[in-house]
Amino acid sequence: MATNYKVLGQSAPSATTATALYTVPSATEAVISTISVCNRGTATGTFRISVRPDGAALANQHYLAYDASITAKDTLFLTVGATLDASDVLEVYASTADFSFNAFGSEIS
Repeated sequence: MATNYKVLGQSAPSATTATALYTVPSATEAVISTISVCNRGTATGTFRISVRPDGAALANQHYLAYDASITAKDTLFLTVGATLDASDVLEVYASTADFSFNAFGSEIS
């Protein structure tokens, strides 16, 4: 099995829109080592991060963070270590369009 260390996903989603940051390709497993959340705006905002196994419809148990607050012009780095299987979806959501999300980790295939 080959392991590829990489940027798994980057997104600056529209405000209040759940957006897939990364979907694990078929015949692949992934480890999300770090997720960065950057509030580029001038006001405090909130964000959500979830993992939807096998692309399931979003449900309460999928959230890693829910309406977590981040101040203006600040960045959070979350060390996650989440293990994902093929078709799992890492999804993000922000209260404003001033957020950027990045996922770093490895794909195993």
